[in-house]
Amino acid sequence: MSLIQRLKSFDAYPKTIDDFRIKTYSGALVSLVSGIFILWLFFSQLSIYLTTDTHHELFVDTNRGDKLAINMDITFHHLPCTFLSLDAMDVSGEHQFDVAHNIFKKRLSPTGEPLPDAPRRADAINVKPQENQDDKVECGSCFGAVEGCCNTCDHVRDAYQKKGWGFDPSEIPQCVREGFTKNVIEQNGEGCQVYGQILVNKVAGNFHFAPGKSFQNHHMHVHDIQSFKGTFNMSHTINRLSFGFDFPGIKNPLDGVTKTEIAGTGMFQYYIKVVPTTYEGISGHVIATNQYSVTEHYRLLGKQGEELSGLPGLFFMYDLSPIMMRVVETSRSFATFLTRVCAIIGGVFTVAGIFDSFIYQTTKSFKRKVDLGKAS
Repeated sequence: MSLIQRLKSFDAYPKTIDDFRIKTYSGALVSLVSGIFILWLFFSQLSIYLTTDTHHELFVDTNRGDKLAINMDITFHHLPCTFLSLDAMDVSGEHQFDVAHNIFKKRLSPTGEPLPDAPRRADAINVKPQENQDDKVECGSCFGAVEGCCNTCDHVRDAYQKKGWGFDPSEIPQCVREGFTKNVIEQNGEGCQVYGQILVNKVAGNFHFAPGKSFQNHHMHVHDIQSFKGTFNMSHTINRLSFGFDFPGIKNPLDGVTKTEIAGTGMFQYYIKVVPTTYEGISGHVIATNQYSVTEHYRLLGKQGEELSGLPGLFFMYDLSPIMMRVVETSRSFATFLTRVCAIIGGVFTVAGIFDSFIYQTTKSFKRKVDLGKAS
């Protein structure tokens, strides 16, 4: 019993007799206000505890030999699919002409509605109609461009390009037989949605959309636009452009960007700085991706009816940053949450007690003066 009696001396919270406790209206009001304030702070801390925290780190990118995936979804409002060619090249010397693998094209009406009979694959845009056995020619003429046989429109065009001659498909029997000119006339006035993915080397380079078939001539990248008559309107909307996989919170600056040509035909250029990024989720899942920043430039090549001073198109020039960003998603510890809740409860009760004591002593002093007749 003596040990138990001694234990009472360690009580840091001595109790008072209920008969000596005084309850006031002001104390009740302070208690209600402080209770509501505690509940508000508690739920605010709970919401912070349930959300994740994101930390960013920067360090030198030492990864080598990886491929860079470029995801795109771009709508050309006034340029037919048969006009468009997608090419990619980089500083290592690798060129991809008229990319069709994993790239899809969707023909759009002049009002922007998808055409129901539109082909989806990019390499299906120029699918040639089935030829009858009677129409086949064992050795078609190349019209003096090269020696050999040119049985298709593409063969004749390649031969003309090697020679540096202008190419007019309306005068080539192979092109007329395959319906090349017919496709150009039928799709005139339409739009085109191009979407898909291309893989490029992880070095600086560019990819671009331009009218006409592309080829290499004397170490120069050339587009044959003589096959298409009229003007080229490069008005477009970038529905999506990203490098690699998406992760929570990523923002692609070009998503939803719309540009419209009014004065004539021009060249749209976007200069992109790609920042390699590693995202580590709260579950430990790691995503290797990229973020980017962008600046843009527009160059007018010629007004309506004027001769063009360059190649119209949509150009994306990209370069990779040597600095990698590491984004780590972490959760807050329960101990931190509990500590903050205890601090809130204790702090509010202490401040409320001081405020209530001040009100009680002030009221008590005022009443004493009133009883003595000294209140003025």
